[in-house]
Amino acid sequence: MSSAFPRQSPVEHVPDERATVVVRDDEPAESLQAISSDTAQAIICALRSEPLTASAIAKAVDTTIQNVRYHLDRLSEAGLIEAVETWYSEKGREMTVYALTTEELVVQFGPCDTTDR
Repeated sequence: MSSAFPRQSPVEHVPDERATVVVRDDEPAESLQAISSDTAQAIICALRSEPLTASAIAKAVDTTIQNVRYHLDRLSEAGLIEAVETWYSEKGREMTVYALTTEELVVQFGPCDTTDR
């Protein structure tokens, strides 16, 4: 039986070539904290080849959907991934498709106040 919803339309997403994170002592580098876990790094690796849904990511990195959603939220808040499309399951449920926002993340060390140390 066919569905009235488009199930998996092609995703036209091209991530930025490079993003820079500046590490300073006056504000935490949120993106570095977001990628500090093995699971977050596995999610990023899974998304390198193509945009995926949370359930597809969970299957690819062999973890629970709840764990993936937690890391997707953190990576999204840090600006490292974004929702790029909505697909529909066979039952008509919306599924968000995630993709990387950048192909390369550069870490740059900024000025630090060393007078208090």
